[in-house]
Amino acid sequence: MAIYYTDGSANPNPGPGGYAVIRNGEPVALGHESPSTNIRMEAMALIAAYALAEAGDEILTDSEFWVNVVTKWAPSWQKNGWRKKTGEIKNLELVKDLYAAFCAKPDVKLRWTRGHVGTEGNELADIWANKARKGAKL
Repeated sequence: MAIYYTDGSANPNPGPGGYAVIRNGEPVALGHESPSTNIRMEAMALIAAYALAEAGDEILTDSEFWVNVVTKWAPSWQKNGWRKKTGEIKNLELVKDLYAAFCAKPDVKLRWTRGHVGTEGNELADIWANKARKGAKL
């Protein structure tokens, strides 16, 4: 069983963005986009983690927003033709991609973890997301 930590960064927000996926204390996926937002980068990190994860693995993110998207809101949005009552769904392509990855791997556990409280994997994901934002590659 592997544990993945993910994080995304944009500075300024919006501005240059980067994301990272950490496994066993090492970056296993990095990416960047400019311009971007923190929200977009968090989603891209999760999508990258799902691409690597296998049954029994766990993905931890400090983005409570994206955990809520895939576990609470996306099922209703999908049933309603990818619409919500209050208007458009921002970053719809990422919502669809992440929800598809989440549904395709039901044996991969997605969990929220509080960010910036000293959890080693989360702190490393933050450091590497900022490095990716500045152009770092694996």
